[in-house]
Amino acid sequence: MTRSPDRQKNKLTKEKYARLKAEAEAPYKGLRKFFYIAFGASGFVGGMVFLAQLAAGSAPVSETLPNLALQIGVVALMVFLFRWEQKAENKK
Repeated sequence: MTRSPDRQKNKLTKEKYARLKAEAEAPYKGLRKFFYIAFGASGFVGGMVFLAQLAAGSAPVSETLPNLALQIGVVALMVFLFRWEQKAENKK
């Protein structure tokens, strides 16, 4: 039995199959990395703003310090999650 031309067209290449298999094993990996970077950058910018407010003395320390700590925590969490994702990727 010979294959029809339509069926041969739909045959996956090895590269495409490997990419689809990797996506099935770890869905939305690229999207997760994008969010880690975006949220980390947002936390960094926020941290710089609160650090500038502390340095300038334009806001009370009791209000600014907890916000700065939160921004530092966000950046630390995003770095941790990004590295965790990288380690999992390197193990495969």
